[in-house]
Amino acid sequence: MINSQKFDEEYAYELLRKGSGIPEASFRHGQLEAIKQIIAGNHRLLVVQKTGWGKSFVYFIATKMLRKNGGGPALLISPLLSLMRNQIAAAERMGLSAVTINSVNQNEWEEIETQIQNDEVDILLISPERLNNQQFLQNILGVIGRKISMLVIDEAHCISDWGHDFRPHYRLIQRLSKNLPSGHRLLATTATANDRVKDDISDVLGPNLKVISGALARPSLYLQTMRFEYAERLAWLADHIPKLAGSGIIYCLTIRDTLRIEHWLNTRGISAAAYSGSSSDRPRLEQQLLDDKLKVIVATTALGMGFDKPNLAFVIHFQSPGSVVAYYQQVGRAGRALAGAYGILLSGPDEDKINKYFIDSAFPKIDEVRKIISALSKESKGLSRTQLCSSLDIRPKRIDSALSIMSLESPAPVVKENYKWILTANDLNDSFWERVQRITAIRQEELQQMKEYVALDKGHMEFLMQALDSEPEEYHPPDLPPISRSINKETLKDVHVFLKRSSFPIEPRRIWMVSQALPIYGFQGSIPIEDRLEEGRVLFFWGDPGLAKLVDEGKRKGCFANELVEAMGAMLFDWSPEPRPSWLTYVPSPRHPKLVPDFAQRLAIYLNIPLVETIKVVKKYPQQKTMENSYQQLKNLDGAFEVISANILPGACYLIDDIVDSRWTFTVVGSLLKKSEAAEIYPIALASAKSS
Repeated sequence: MINSQKFDEEYAYELLRKGSGIPEASFRHGQLEAIKQIIAGNHRLLVVQKTGWGKSFVYFIATKMLRKNGGGPALLISPLLSLMRNQIAAAERMGLSAVTINSVNQNEWEEIETQIQNDEVDILLISPERLNNQQFLQNILGVIGRKISMLVIDEAHCISDWGHDFRPHYRLIQRLSKNLPSGHRLLATTATANDRVKDDISDVLGPNLKVISGALARPSLYLQTMRFEYAERLAWLADHIPKLAGSGIIYCLTIRDTLRIEHWLNTRGISAAAYSGSSSDRPRLEQQLLDDKLKVIVATTALGMGFDKPNLAFVIHFQSPGSVVAYYQQVGRAGRALAGAYGILLSGPDEDKINKYFIDSAFPKIDEVRKIISALSKESKGLSRTQLCSSLDIRPKRIDSALSIMSLESPAPVVKENYKWILTANDLNDSFWERVQRITAIRQEELQQMKEYVALDKGHMEFLMQALDSEPEEYHPPDLPPISRSINKETLKDVHVFLKRSSFPIEPRRIWMVSQALPIYGFQGSIPIEDRLEEGRVLFFWGDPGLAKLVDEGKRKGCFANELVEAMGAMLFDWSPEPRPSWLTYVPSPRHPKLVPDFAQRLAIYLNIPLVETIKVVKKYPQQKTMENSYQQLKNLDGAFEVISANILPGACYLIDDIVDSRWTFTVVGSLLKKSEAAEIYPIALASAKSS
C-alpha cells in the first residue's frame, strides 16, 4: 500500500512558476487541491475541468513531487501523438525527463528501455493501443510496472462507452490498473464529461475514485447558431470570415467538405487549408495556424485534443456534430487566452444523414460478426486481415473495428497472434449486443439534444452547461457584437457557379491489393509506373448539392442532362492537364450500354476532340456497387475487359466513367490500355460514391 506523503506547498508553487515561466504565477481554483489529493490525500482522482484550466500542471507537478520523494516514474496514457508532443514539451519545461513509446519510434525503444531500467525517466507517455502490444507489455511494462508511482489517464472521457470520443483500447486501463502496485496513485483528467460519463469512468477505474469538477462555462465565448442550405453556408463563410479578427478553425463532418471549403475560400482570397486524418502534412498545417499564416484551417475532428492555440479567435462549425459534449470540446478550442472569441454553429439538412451514418456505423453488425467468426472457425491457424478482406464482402474498416472491439471483450472471442486473428473458445456474450443497443439509443438522444441547441435563439452556453451537468454559475457572454446572418446575393450567385465548376482529384492506385490479385490478367504486386493512370478529376460526390442531383436523375432516366456535359467541359477547361488530351474514350457497362457512350459523345463534341471505343466487355460481372469490399471489387473485374488495340490513338486521352468508387475499374482498364501502348490517360467521372 502506498502511503500518503507530506505535501510541500511552497515547492508546488516553485514548480508552477518554473513550468509556466511566470514569476508571480498562482494556482487556479482547484489545482492545488487536486495536487494535494494525489500526494497526501485520496490518491485516486478524476478531475473534470474546462480546457485551458491547467490539468497538465496537476499531473506534472505531482510527478515531480513524487520523484523528489523517491517515487518511481509516472505512466501517462494519452490518445494522440500530437498531444503527446505538446505534453513532452510541457513536462521538459517543468524539469521532467519525459519519453514516449509509440508506433512510429520503434527504433528508439531499446534506448528508452535502458533509460527506464536506469531510473532516468520521470514520466513515460503511451497511447492506449500500447496496452495491447505484447512486446511493450513484456519489455517495458514488465520493467516499469513494479515501480510506477502514478498512473495518469488524460482525456479520460475516451474510457466511456457513452463519451463522444470512445476509444476501445482505453478499456484495457482497467486491466492495467489491477496489475499495478496495490494502492497506486491514479489521476484521470478530462474537459468533457457529464454525469453519465463520470459514472462510466468510475465503473472502469474502480471504487473510491474522488471527483473534482469545476464550472465548465467559457465566459470568453460568444455563441451563435444559424441554419442555412449548403450553398448559403458557403456564401456566409466568404462574406463574414474576412470581417473576423485573428484566425480560426472551421469544423466539418466529412473530408470532402474540408476540401471543397478550402478551395472555395481560397478562390475568395481567404487563406485556408484542409486538414483531416488523411493529411500528410498535419504538423506543418498546425504550425501555420499557430503562426497566423493561415486565416482558417478547415478540419475534421482530426484537429482536436492535440492542438492548442490560446489566441484562436473563432471556431465555426459547417455542420452540427453528433452531440453537445462533442460540440463543447471542439468549440472550446477558441478564446482560451482572449477576452472574447466566437463560436458559430452553421447547420443544414445535409448533416442529418451524415450523423445518422456515424451512429449506425459505430459498432459492428451482428451479421458481420457472424461472418467473421465463421471464417475464423474454418482456419485453426487463423487468418490475417488481408485474408479476411479477400474472403468476406465486408468493408476493411468494418472488419478492423469488429476484430478490435471483440478482442477487448473479457473473455475475448478472438485474439491476435503476430499478424493473424485466431478464434478462442469464448463466445461473444449477449451483454455485448445489449450494450451496443444502449449506446446507440443514447447517441440518438444526444443527436436530438444537439438539434435543440441549434434551434436556440439565446442561452447557448447555459444549455451546454445543463447538458454537461456542470456546476451552475452566473454566465456573462463577452462584449462582442453578434455576427449578422446576412448573405450577399452576388456571393451566393458565385457559390452556385463554383459548385458547378468545382472538382476533386482521383488519385491513381499504385499497387494491386493482394498477391495474384488478377490471375487472368496476371496483375500482381506494384503497378509499374508505365502502367499507372495519371491523376484524374471527379465533378461531384454522390448526394452533393447543386448539379450533383442530375447524376442520380440521369442514372434513373438512362440519359444525362446537357448541363452535366457543360459542367464537365468547364471543369476540364479549368483543369487543363499537361499534356492536354487530344481524344476521349470510355469505360463500357454491360448493364447500361448506351448511358456513358452517349454522354461521352456529347462531351467529345463539346471539347472538339474525337471519341474512340477502345474497350469492350467480354465477361458479365456483378455491379461494383453491390460489393462492400474493395478486395472483392478488384477480383470482380478479372477478365471482364478486352482492349481494341487498333482503335487507340496517339497522344494523351481522357478515360470517362459515370461513377467512381474504389477506382479499380479505372485502374484495370487504364492498365490494359497502357499495356496496349496508350499514352497518358486521365480518368474523369461525374460523381464519386465514396462515403467520405
